[in-house]
Amino acid sequence: MYGNTAYNIYSQNNVGIESPEKLIEMMYEGVLRFNAQAKKAIKDGNIEKRVYWINRSIAVITELIAVLDFKHGKVAYYLEGLYNYQIQLLNQANVKKDESKIDEVNNVFKGLLEAWRETTNVAG
Repeated sequence: MYGNTAYNIYSQNNVGIESPEKLIEMMYEGVLRFNAQAKKAIKDGNIEKRVYWINRSIAVITELIAVLDFKHGKVAYYLEGLYNYQIQLLNQANVKKDESKIDEVNNVFKGLLEAWRETTNVAG
């Protein structure tokens, strides 16, 4: 559906990215940034911006699913399920104008970002 949109956007805007690890970190950060904008749009009652920012988050998460490497064990399958559930929550947040669903997604992505930084030694 979204193809490689998120990857292409980040690649084009960050030509000097030094590693795939840094790219994943930036994608996690992007979800958090886009979700913050979506929450603001919900508070402001701005339907167009709410849809836009939630769709941006979903595009990044979709790309995270697309780049999972299933040859390296069960973690990829776990992440696939986790990411798909986050997309469901964002869709519910969009339809119901429910900030708490976005908060749930943010909690997950904050944890993922922290764990990613610890395991990849990427300074943030």
